[in-house]
Amino acid sequence: MSLEFLWYIPNQVKPGHRGDDTTDGHNSLDRLTDLAKLTEQHGWGGALLGTGWGRPDTLTVATALAARTKTFQPLAAIRPGYWHPAHFASAASTLDGLSAGRLLINIVSGQDNLAAYGDSEGDQAQRYARTKEFLQLVRRLWTEEDVTFTGDHFQVTNSTVATRPVVREGRLHPRLYFGGASPAAERVSATDADVQLFWGEPLDGIAERIDRLNGLQQELGREHKPLEYGLRITTLIRDTTEEAWADAEAKVEKMAQDTNFRDTHGTNPKRFKAVGQQRLLELAERGEVLDDNLYTAPGKYGGGGAGTTWLVGSAEDVAKSLRKYQDLGLTHFILSDTPYREEIVRVGDQLLPLLGR
Repeated sequence: MSLEFLWYIPNQVKPGHRGDDTTDGHNSLDRLTDLAKLTEQHGWGGALLGTGWGRPDTLTVATALAARTKTFQPLAAIRPGYWHPAHFASAASTLDGLSAGRLLINIVSGQDNLAAYGDSEGDQAQRYARTKEFLQLVRRLWTEEDVTFTGDHFQVTNSTVATRPVVREGRLHPRLYFGGASPAAERVSATDADVQLFWGEPLDGIAERIDRLNGLQQELGREHKPLEYGLRITTLIRDTTEEAWADAEAKVEKMAQDTNFRDTHGTNPKRFKAVGQQRLLELAERGEVLDDNLYTAPGKYGGGGAGTTWLVGSAEDVAKSLRKYQDLGLTHFILSDTPYREEIVRVGDQLLPLLGR
């Protein structure tokens, strides 16, 4: 199975995301296009576009970038509840057709400022039950006509999406990525996602989760082709191992001293309710460096998500670590570091050739 390497574009109103450059126009169309074109030029297949209330609308940004690029694949993160499945299926298939089948979708079920856009949700079980219905209905709307569906959360009657996703060998519609580490989330992945994304956990934790998800696919009677696996992580690469670790430690020291950073990234109580985030934060109790070069210290000072743990080292060091994840069965990798523009080039030119790109 071929490997996929994507970058990350934060899609933020405020500049300086995780230490990014605080330049004027950081989220302008010209700046975002520049980042997208750099991914094309330096070996990346595309980039994940972050989502959340208070950010620019992700699918709109994906549309703009697809129009200004040739091979760039936008991995647009979207939320059930923000989108009704039929509305989303139509919008996404329109973009997929206009971009010649370049759209990828990341379904996000984590907590958000739901009341701000008129949404509400119950407990975790309800949240993932709704996500499951969303995935099932969107697939049907992309591949069937006159769809009638009556669920606990969504319903449509005789619904046909006029615009269809691009179909080619091995592809009926945009690939559906999904995260989540709770038992409820894993059951959704096992039956209804195309790619399960993991945060930067040690190899033993990832291996355990893959074994469990493979078992769930059989137990729950998955109807689609087998679930694929991916990794979303920060990669701090320098010319030498020593230089990389010196810079990593300096960045963490700056995070520890920067109260503005902690206020922005480290004090959001909603983040710490997520099972996946809790798993990452608990890694620091096992040690500051796990496996060969998985750095857990950033999580102490508000790294959050993919910024909680970093793979640190020379390009050769990080490539060796990523190959070990490949050996576990991971084929999708979403990498990043800041400043984003500079690191698209550095990581693309130094790391990706070592991984066969």
